[in-house]
Parts: sequence; structure tokens; C-alpha cells
Amino acid sequence: MAVDPQVRKLLDGLEAVGGPRYIEMSAEDGRQWFSDLRRPYEVPIGHVADREIPGQEGEIPVRLYTPVEVTADALPALVYFHGGGWVVGDLESHDPVCRALANASGCKVISVDYRLAPEHPWPAAPDDSFAAVQWVVANADSIGVDGQRIAVGGDSAGGNLAAAVALRARAAQSPYISFQLLIYPALDASMSLPSIGENAEGYFLEKAGMDWFYGHYIPAGTDEKDPDISPMFCDDLAGLPSAYIVTAGYDPLRDEGRDYADRLKNAGVPVTYANYPGMVHGFFGFQATVDAAREAVQDAGQAIGKALNRKMTVEAVDRGRRT
Repeated sequence: MAVDPQVRKLLDGLEAVGGPRYIEMSAEDGRQWFSDLRRPYEVPIGHVADREIPGQEGEIPVRLYTPVEVTADALPALVYFHGGGWVVGDLESHDPVCRALANASGCKVISVDYRLAPEHPWPAAPDDSFAAVQWVVANADSIGVDGQRIAVGGDSAGGNLAAAVALRARAAQSPYISFQLLIYPALDASMSLPSIGENAEGYFLEKAGMDWFYGHYIPAGTDEKDPDISPMFCDDLAGLPSAYIVTAGYDPLRDEGRDYADRLKNAGVPVTYANYPGMVHGFFGFQATVDAAREAVQDAGQAIGKALNRKMTVEAVDRGRRT
């Protein structure tokens, strides 16, 4: 299947703009570049509140979303970690995605503005992410959340963090996490799977970009196969939360999500795997102009809602997307 025509139009527009590539920029300039990519997309929401919560090294900014339709005093919650290669992105960059997921799932969404590399390399991001989940559970009553129905999720680097948090919670036997939403996750810092080469250039995220991100994120001398960095290399995935894993056909990271879904299934974990063959990395952020992006966000949100209402079943989403 070819690249979706609406996505191709976006890619051609980016190429036409020209200018330096983010991999040629400083981290600070790369953040501005990423911010400038945002397109206005209004998503109605019941309520939004910004606050700061305690972390290991200071306060962590979070944003709490309440869906338009509130069905109970205590709602399930999705703790969401934004993408951006652990270097770029923030609460604003993923605001439309979080709004849409809250409405589609009927859950509270807590978006986490974890510390970024290179100023704060690994393990700062997973430390902040795990602390945020612990805070949500500990403060569930005061924020209108059911502390027994907690999901973690994120896209790209955020999907990596969601998977890492699920592993940390299993190891610590706390907090209890019901579900994980992994959207085109980065799970293998060795970048050893075929899609890295197949989609190395021309599809928004490139292999050179992943080199740039990992170069900022992983300290020199650190084992890149540490499961806290590369969850793919965890030897035992049994007992992890049920998962909904999204991949894109023209994404260097496609095979990482696919193989992790297979490994989870083989370990007895209920998994739904949805591959969107005409999409590229980052397409959840294309809701303003790409029909399939809006559909995919709705699919993911509905999966969260079903899972956190104890209706999750082992299934495979086909709809022409399975590779």
C-alpha cells in the first residue's frame, strides 16, 4: 500500500519548506522546530487543569483532562507520556491527542511533562513517568480517578516510557496498572530490525533522527539494551498489563511495535495490534488534516475505555492493517 495521499501532501509540504533539518540543530532549536510543526486542531473537552506534582528531582508539570461526558464520580485514568525522542515535545504538542483520547475513552487523561534530554538524560524521563503514575494512584480520590483502573500510554518515546513504566511497576509490584497503550513505540535502541532500514529516509522520522535522539538520551557507556531503555530486551514479559499497540507501515519503528506485540502474546498477555499501512511515524498528530489519523485516535481511545471497563479481549485489529 502506498503512503496515504493526505500524508503524502504533508510530507511534500515539509520538503518544500526546506531549511536545516532538526538533526543539524541543537536540542533547544529542535524543540522550537517541533513546536512550529503544530497545526491548530480544536477538540472540545470537559475540563482541563494544569498543576505540578512532586518528582525525585523537583516538580513535574502535568495536565489533567476530563472528558466531555462524565459517567461516574471516579473515572478510569490514562497517564500519558508525549513523544519527541525524549528531547522535544511537551504538554502543548500533544494537547489535541490527549483531548481526543479522553473523549473517546471516557477516561481522565493525565499528560506528563517529564524532563528532557540532553539536559536530563536517561533515567530522568522514566523516573518522572513512574513518579507520575505513583502520584495519580496515591491521589486518585482527590482528582476524581478510580485508582484500580489505571492505564499508561504514549507515542514514540512516550510509548517507550509507558512500556518501561509497566516493567517497573511489575518489578515493584506497585502501582497496579491495568492497560498499556503503545503508539508506534521506540523499544529497541540497537535499531536492529528490518523496518529501520526499509524506512530509513523520506517518511518524516528517519534513522538519522533516531540516532540523534538516542545520542542525546542515552549516556555514554550505558547499555542500550537495558530494558528500562529498550523494553524489547526484557527477557520475561509475563504478567504485564494488557496492551493496545499501534504501528505505521512507513515507520522505521514499525517492526519494534509488531515484534513486541508478538512477544507479549507469546507471554500470555492480551494484546490488540493495529498496523496502519499507509501511515508514517507521528500520524496521531495529524488529526487536523488526515482522516485516518482521527480514526486511529478514536480506535485507540475506545480500546482504552473497553479495557478499563473490564471488557478487554484478546483480538487482532484487522481492517486491512495487519502486516
